Amino acid sequence: MRSNIEALPKISFDLGGVVSLNQSFAPAGTIFSQGDTAETLMYIQKGRVKLSAASETHKEAIVAILGPGEFLGEACLGNQNIRVRTATAIAPTTLLVIERNEMIRALHADHALSYCFLSYLLSRNSRLEEDLIDQVSHSGERRLARALLLLAGKGNRSKFHRFAGISQETLATMIGTTRPRVNFFMNKFRKLGFIKYHGRHDQNGEIHIYTSLLAKAFRE
Repeated sequence: MRSNIEALPKISFDLGGVVSLNQSFAPAGTIFSQGDTAETLMYIQKGRVKLSAASETHKEAIVAILGPGEFLGEACLGNQNIRVRTATAIAPTTLLVIERNEMIRALHADHALSYCFLSYLLSRNSRLEEDLIDQVSHSGERRLARALLLLAGKGNRSKFHRFAGISQETLATMIGTTRPRVNFFMNKFRKLGFIKYHGRHDQNGEIHIYTSLLAKAFRE
């Protein structure tokens, strides 16, 4: 089965007619916690957010890493009244926080916004399906390559992209393997010229990804 290693298509949202509140979070800041009441959704203006869920044995599973132009907490628009995930900033992050009823009002009033939001949700659902395919059908090496490309974003594949705030431990949890395996693959990618490090080799250092090379190497 073929795995899609493209990022979500860029969708431009005009939220000028939506009443919202700006909130900022430092790295490691908790935006909301699993079990909280779900009354708002958020639009990421800048930064990165980790969505995770904890089991009864307190084992954490990373559900997604979200970036600018993406929503979180949108399940409150349905019948979900309790947060089923924890959202944590992993970089300096600025959000537009929108009350549930205000977003429902805006979606009814603005057809263009409704269309963009529906397109976004469908694209995100497709990515979740690809994540599942990746977990059951592909090697850890390929899963890591896909995760790095998604984190880098679609952008211009002829250039390199960089990001910080994501450790090898986080990458291992995202793709369902161990940190030593991620370290092995990252060293391999570095020797092949797909990535390079700038600064420390942890969440405090930057990872530079040569997206065109990495995508070409793992294209089927």
